Amino acid sequence: MSEANLIGQTAIVTGAATGIGEAIARRLAASGASIAVVDLDIERARSVAASLSNGSFAVEADVASAESVAAAVRQVVERNGRIDILVNNAGVAGPAAPIWEQTDEDWQRNLAINLTGVFNFCRAVVPHMRSRGYGRIVNIASIAGKEGNPRMTPYSASKAGVIGLTKALGKELATEGICVNAVAPAVVRTRILDQLTPEQVAYMTDRIPMKRTGRPDEIAAVVYFLASPDCSFVTAQCYDASGGRATY
Repeated sequence: MSEANLIGQTAIVTGAATGIGEAIARRLAASGASIAVVDLDIERARSVAASLSNGSFAVEADVASAESVAAAVRQVVERNGRIDILVNNAGVAGPAAPIWEQTDEDWQRNLAINLTGVFNFCRAVVPHMRSRGYGRIVNIASIAGKEGNPRMTPYSASKAGVIGLTKALGKELATEGICVNAVAPAVVRTRILDQLTPEQVAYMTDRIPMKRTGRPDEIAAVVYFLASPDCSFVTAQCYDASGGRATY
């Protein structure tokens, strides 16, 4: 397949106004897709969308709200008539603290955005993909969801949930032309690290054999394959992008 093998396709990328999400939006747009840049920060989303090609556009949505997600999906369908790719990237890290200092709000916010947000968008988009017999869903998990990061129990648990959801949904849709996969990055240099202490970032980086943080474009490259027609016999899998940290 050529690098332009997404021409004519429509991709939803959540949390696409900054960081990994923005890098994914740019990678998919460069391959020909029209991008629905979904974010709560609609002004930044508009700025990103304006810099992309192929009629890309911004959509405001709160991934934790089923009603907001349903409205966003309707807007994409009404505008482009199709949804070929869904990338669930929106997420939060939450505070770095031991479990006895984590509040109910910390726990609920992580689950609502990182896990329920993925559920909401998958539930809203899958019927459109099933009706056309084609789709690619890529959920951004984390190495923390596989190995667990201390002082990040809500985040680790939510990302483990994303991996489980991905495997279950991938099996549900395996005969319908829809591939569902996850990407589990190790620590990547984005604004989300501002929520953590330098000690927490060092803990994660020191465990990477490459001894560096990842770049957003490196994660986007993995997502690109999983979002493309080339990903035709890969589903219900979790791909690591961890600089060698993952052990299974």
